[in-house]
Amino acid sequence: MNNESQIRLLIENWAAAVRNRDLDTILAHHSADIVMYDVPPPFESIGIEAYRNTWDIFFKYTKPGVFDIQELNIIADEHLAFCYATMKCSDKSDSGEYVELPFRLTIGLKKTGNQWEIMHEHHSIPAK
Repeated sequence: MNNESQIRLLIENWAAAVRNRDLDTILAHHSADIVMYDVPPPFESIGIEAYRNTWDIFFKYTKPGVFDIQELNIIADEHLAFCYATMKCSDKSDSGEYVELPFRLTIGLKKTGNQWEIMHEHHSIPAK
């Protein structure tokens, strides 16, 4: 399997884990010193434990089973990769009702040995 295919599978499995609320699989393939920028506070999460904690907030306000990749683009060489995607979830943080929430995802990865590892995630929503 080439690098792009490996990364695509990794990200698709990560998104499926989010839909299934499977925290162990969500965290798999993330660096111990990951840096994530997110929409809800905290704005910046540094390290795997801080990243883990953001999922509690996410699961509190989002509908189970909705975390879909709309379009995924991958640029990779033998050691580094950059991905960007449009995504969709269903969120109720602004009201009691779930509403569709389109968002953008950017991921930076590095390859150590034969394994890709996520070093950076950035989630953003369009400005209102």
